Amino acid sequence: MQEKSNSFLETEAIGTLMRKYSIPCVISLLVAALYNIVDQIFIANASYLGSYGNAANTVVFPLTVVALAIAVMIGDGCCAFVSISLGAGEKDNAHKSIGSAVVLCVAASLVVTVLYLVLQEPILTMFGGRVNEETFYHAKEYFFWITVGIPFYMFGQAMNPIIRSDGSPKFAMVSTVSGAAVNIILDPIFIFVFQWGMMGAAVATVIGQVVTAVLSVWYLCHMKAVRLQKRSFGVHGRLAKRYLPLGITSFLSQISLVAAMAAVNNMIQTYGRLDVVFGQEQYAQIPMAVVGIVMKFFQIVISIAVGTAAGCIPIVGYNVGAGRKDRARSLFTHLLAVEAIVGAVALVIVELFPQQLIAVFGAANESSYYTEFAVKAFRTYLCLMPLATVNKGTFIYLQALGKALASTLISLVREVVFGVGFALILPRFFGLDGVLYSMPVSDLLTFVIAAAVIVKTYRELNAAPANTHKEEAQ
Repeated sequence: MQEKSNSFLETEAIGTLMRKYSIPCVISLLVAALYNIVDQIFIANASYLGSYGNAANTVVFPLTVVALAIAVMIGDGCCAFVSISLGAGEKDNAHKSIGSAVVLCVAASLVVTVLYLVLQEPILTMFGGRVNEETFYHAKEYFFWITVGIPFYMFGQAMNPIIRSDGSPKFAMVSTVSGAAVNIILDPIFIFVFQWGMMGAAVATVIGQVVTAVLSVWYLCHMKAVRLQKRSFGVHGRLAKRYLPLGITSFLSQISLVAAMAAVNNMIQTYGRLDVVFGQEQYAQIPMAVVGIVMKFFQIVISIAVGTAAGCIPIVGYNVGAGRKDRARSLFTHLLAVEAIVGAVALVIVELFPQQLIAVFGAANESSYYTEFAVKAFRTYLCLMPLATVNKGTFIYLQALGKALASTLISLVREVVFGVGFALILPRFFGLDGVLYSMPVSDLLTFVIAAAVIVKTYRELNAAPANTHKEEAQ
C-alpha cells in the first residue's frame, strides 16, 4: 500500500510541527498585513500627505480586507479540507477542491473589482471618507489603484494556505515575503522620489501583489502531495459545499474588522464633530487616522495569533482524519499557551511604549492633539489583547476540527454582535471614548464564551478512544 506523502504530520513531535507550519504562516500573514501598514508609514511621514493621507488610508483599509476575507474563506477552507482528505487518503477530493478554489477565487475577485470601480464614491462615503474634502480626495486616488490590484491580491492570499496544505509552508512564506519586499522597496521611491503621493503607495502595493500571484501560479504547476489535472478545474459544487463552510471563521475574523471599522469611522465622524478639538476642520481627520493606526497594530498582533492557529490547520486536520485525536488534544494545549503569550507581550508594548509606536506613523509632523489621542487610544482600545488572542486561537482550532458551525456562530457573536454593537452603542454614552471602550468590552464577554468552549473541547478529545500509537515526546 502506498504511503501517504504527508504522513509525518501523524508522527513528528507536535512542538516541531507547530514551529514548521505556524512560523511561516505567521510570517505570511504579517507580511500581508504589512502591505497596508508600510504604505501608511510612508504616507504618514510624507509632509505633503500627513494625517490627511493617513486618514485616507484608514478609509480604504477595510475595503481591502473585504477582498482578503473572501480570499481566506476560500483558501483556508480548502486548506482544511485538503488536509483532512489527504489524511483519509482521498486524493481525488484533494485535487478537485484545489481546482475549484482557483476558479472560485478568480471569479470572486473579478466581481469585487467591478463593484469597487462602479460604486467607488458611495463605498468610500460609507466608510467615513467624507470626514473632510482633502481626505476624500486622497481616499479616491488610493482606492482606484488598489482596486486594480484586487484580482492579484485575492489570488495570492487564497493560494497561500493551499500551498501550506500541500506540505510547503516555506514556499508559501517566500511567495508573500517576495511581494512585500518589492512593495517596501518601491514605496519610498514612488512617494518621496517621484512624488506620486497616494497613487505611488498604491501602485507599489499592486506590483508586489502581482509578484506573489505569479509565484503562486508557478507552485500550482509543481505541487507535491497533490497533482492538479485538467479535470481539477471546475466549480465542483459538491466539494465547494464541504470546504467553504470550513473557511467561514477565517472570513468572519477578517470581515468583522470591516464591519467594526465602518461603525467606528461613522461614530468618529458623528461624535468627533461634537468634540471641542476634533470638531474643528483642521483636526477632524485626527481621530480617524489614529484609530486606523491602532487597528493596524492590532492587526499585526492578530496576524500572529491567527497565523499560529491557521498554521495548525493541516496538522489538526490530518490527525483527525487519521484518527489521532490524542495528538489533536496536545496541539490544542500548545496553541492556547502560545496565544496567551502573544497577547501578553503585545499588551506590555502598548501600555509601556505608545508614544514610540505613534512616532513611527509621523507624529513629529502633527499637532500635540494627535499624540495625546493616540496614547489614550493604544492604552484603552488594546488593553485586553491576551483575551483577544486566545479567543482567535480557539475559534480557528474549532474550524480545524471540522466544527464549522460552532466556530462560525461564536465568531459571529464576537465580531458582529459584540464588535459592531458596542462600537455603535458605547459612543452614545461616552462620546469618542466609547469607541475605544468597544474593543475590550467585546473581548471580555467573548472570553466567557470561549472558556466554556475550551473546556468542552478538551472533554471531547479526552473521551476519544485510545489510539494504539504511543504519543511522541513533545
